[in-house]
Amino acid sequence: MFVAKINVTLKESVLDPQGQTVLRTLHDQGKSSISDLRVGKYIEMKIDAKSLAEAETLAKEICESVLVNQVIETYRLVVEKV
Repeated sequence: MFVAKINVTLKESVLDPQGQTVLRTLHDQGKSSISDLRVGKYIEMKIDAKSLAEAETLAKEICESVLVNQVIETYRLVVEKV
């Protein structure tokens, strides 16, 4: 059994209105040392595979076909044995 940990964020070239809203709120609270903030999503999925390579291949396939809009998002994938 393996667990895939996926962090999805908007590409740097894409505006992040949610991140800007959070950043403004932090500045309004006096936390002006924060200069940039981007909001993303974190996904975990358990994969029943025979090997780490098989689990990584499947997780990458799922990221690129379902979980990530590669036009505007990027992702980081880590697969670990449970």
